[in-house]
Amino acid sequence: MSKHKQPKVMMLGLRGVPQVQGGVEKHVEELSELFVQKGWDVEVLGRKPYLAQKTPYQWEGVQVTPLWAPLSTKFEAIAHTFLGVLVAAVRRPDILHIHAIGPALLTPLARLLGLKTVVTHHGFDYNRDKWGGLARKMLKTGEWAGMRFASQRIAVSRHIAEAMAERYKVSSQFIPNGVTLRESGVSDVLQKFGLAEKHYVVMVARIVPEKNQHDLIAAFAAMQGAGYHKDKKLAIVGAADHQSPYVDEVKALAAKTPNVVLTGMQRGDDLTALYSKAALFVLPSSHEGMPIAMMEAMGSGLPVLASNITANLEVGLPEADYFPLGDTQALARQMAEKLDRPFSAEQAAEQSAEIAKNYSWSGIADQTLAVYQRLL
Repeated sequence: MSKHKQPKVMMLGLRGVPQVQGGVEKHVEELSELFVQKGWDVEVLGRKPYLAQKTPYQWEGVQVTPLWAPLSTKFEAIAHTFLGVLVAAVRRPDILHIHAIGPALLTPLARLLGLKTVVTHHGFDYNRDKWGGLARKMLKTGEWAGMRFASQRIAVSRHIAEAMAERYKVSSQFIPNGVTLRESGVSDVLQKFGLAEKHYVVMVARIVPEKNQHDLIAAFAAMQGAGYHKDKKLAIVGAADHQSPYVDEVKALAAKTPNVVLTGMQRGDDLTALYSKAALFVLPSSHEGMPIAMMEAMGSGLPVLASNITANLEVGLPEADYFPLGDTQALARQMAEKLDRPFSAEQAAEQSAEIAKNYSWSGIADQTLAVYQRLL
């Protein structure tokens, strides 16, 4: 029997909460707040460099503990997770929940220390363009360790769950990411960046190679160069975690391409406004676990256009909503066609309602807590 009055879960494998850029961060932020409301004690172990406050703090009833992490793309996750497992071994939560396959490399250590460990597989991170050979090997080993040694496994897409069953002969509970649908508050973000309602295309993502912002800028330039939708702008929303040649490349392309605006990372009402007032959302990425930004755009009632990778196809949109990955000419053509046929108010409302029904965070929190309960 647990010595805690309330059952306790410790979250590990992310940069931190709240308002830290990233899909896993968003996932944990939404779930943690709901778990507290549903009677759980939640502690998130964050990475100090990404948190504004460097000492432990409370956010919406969630305990956030900043731990040391090196600012190094290669070693940040693994060093922080190692420390986190040691902290968990001392504090003895009822459940240690490790997110993503890099941090999952330390699942065997967590189990060795007697911790009930849940691992969520958020995506095949070794397919990301930024990793070299050694990092890919480590991530594949992390996937193996997480899947073989976790007490329970969760996969954010059916495709991941099926691949894990085939590869490691283990079952994972498929629980998708949720979608946050927020009412639009007051925001002057459009004026700030010179955007007009329904006169811009938007993309929301971190600036990293696998998100392919450069493809979107090239396609947008080709579309306008051919004389289509010259009154529209392209808003690229998001920032980079680390300075890199790719970030420089995107900035240089944006600077020399007319009508392209880089807004940096946006949050809250400003982000809601950028979604809801756009004419079209585009996701040209080569790697996704489950495309949260695209689902949020759909929840905002936007038409979307996405690369034809497995994770995006799993959303099950009509064929016209996908383009061949990396084909900027096809993207330019399909973008123009989409802008020619904006959604009616009815189409937008119908799509929004569908997303709210199928991807509510509350339902996803309940499914995740059911996995915890099986362990307790």
